[in-house]
Amino acid sequence: MSLERGAAAPQVEPLLLTTVQLSTYLGPGLLTRASGFFFERGGQLFLVTSRHVLFDEPSGHLPDQVEIDVHSDADNLTRTAPVRLALYRDGRAVWRQARDGGGDVDVAAIELERAALPPHAVMSTFTPGHLLQSLDLVEVGTSVLLLGFPLGFHDMLHRLPVARHAIIASSFGLRFQGQGFFLTDVRAHRGSSGGPIVMRSSAGTSLDAWKLLGVHSSGFDMGGRDRLQDDMLGLNGAWYADILMTLTEPISP
Repeated sequence: MSLERGAAAPQVEPLLLTTVQLSTYLGPGLLTRASGFFFERGGQLFLVTSRHVLFDEPSGHLPDQVEIDVHSDADNLTRTAPVRLALYRDGRAVWRQARDGGGDVDVAAIELERAALPPHAVMSTFTPGHLLQSLDLVEVGTSVLLLGFPLGFHDMLHRLPVARHAIIASSFGLRFQGQGFFLTDVRAHRGSSGGPIVMRSSAGTSLDAWKLLGVHSSGFDMGGRDRLQDDMLGLNGAWYADILMTLTEPISP
């Protein structure tokens, strides 16, 4: 059940229960770990992450399964149950992806069957109501958070993500270089890919106090950077969260 609908552990913010660590596998072999989050629309539940976490041909990253740990006891967050998801069915990818005017969008959504989750699953889910109605509500320098599992680091006892402070580093109203993402200035690491970028919109600990702005993708570096004299840029791309309205559209039978 959703944390927002009761049976909640009162000591944990609902925001932290939106995000899970995602492990990729090829057969029995573990490949990588990344981040993902839950999104619900019209009764359908989705796991959202970066598309390159599921499929990245240039690097040869071609997993066939992913696994997440879902909290299974609202009174004891140390209890989780693994949920393994096949990435292909009858030779076809099960995830949804999209393109925009700038090319491929680095966001993917996998529909989750509720029957595959623990009977008393504890989670919080973003919904279309957490998306911005207008890009004008955010400006460069706005303070935001990135939730995720950098280098796999997290509260391993309670299986909860950590939050990194970030700011919007490009004009939010302009898609950076004409592509469907904006820039953040955040100290991100491998394992953060697929994590949500959120902004507080009101007071309180309810999930309704937050807006979902984007999906963290990867960092940028300069090809000519002197690795001895120049630090990394520390700038990262995040794809606008409104792409989720395309990825989660009901599919006709």
